[in-house]
Amino acid sequence: MASKVLRAVVLGPPGSGKGTVCERIARSFGLQHLSSGQFLRESLGRGGEVGVLAKQYLERGLLVPDHVITRVMMTELEKRRAEHWLLDGFPRTLGQAEALDRICELDLVISLNIPFETLKDRLSARWIHPASGRVYNMEFNPPHVHGIDDLTGEPLVQREDDKPEAVAARLRKYKDAAKPVIELYKSRGILHSFSGTETNKIWPYVYALLSNKIPPLHSEEEN
Repeated sequence: MASKVLRAVVLGPPGSGKGTVCERIARSFGLQHLSSGQFLRESLGRGGEVGVLAKQYLERGLLVPDHVITRVMMTELEKRRAEHWLLDGFPRTLGQAEALDRICELDLVISLNIPFETLKDRLSARWIHPASGRVYNMEFNPPHVHGIDDLTGEPLVQREDDKPEAVAARLRKYKDAAKPVIELYKSRGILHSFSGTETNKIWPYVYALLSNKIPPLHSEEEN
């Protein structure tokens, strides 16, 4: 493990494979994979002021606003000041990036650039297990039994915003919000962009980049 604490972020639109890339980085380099979606689900489960606030938006099918997500994430990151970590799903807006600046300095930002048609296809084939956040893709990562979560046997659902008619608007919204975040990190010289249609082809380049920052625990081939 490197002596300096490494803080990294993976940016990418819905369906870009952020979660997969983060899991591989966490496994290969020993960074904690901190998912905003996971923290939000845990916050909902615990109740409390922020959890109740988030639930009000989710029950109405609305995006949880910046200030709620930011409070959830700042609380979690404050507990991890001395640890290596990798953020997935945060920051998504300039406001969130500025809040993150107030508590830490990022070393590395990875941006995944995936063609629109690829994203559209992936999202339209995506089904999730709501309680855990587990994601299945009906084309290349289907459940053992159609429509059923492998671990719990509970039914899978397709999010409203993963349905084909909603995907284009969702991707446009992401792009508009992410543009100033990407520009901010680019101006600081910490942004590294990777383009492609397959995570397996992008991964060796991501692995090489991280290897220059922190010693790997596992070789690239083990992933």
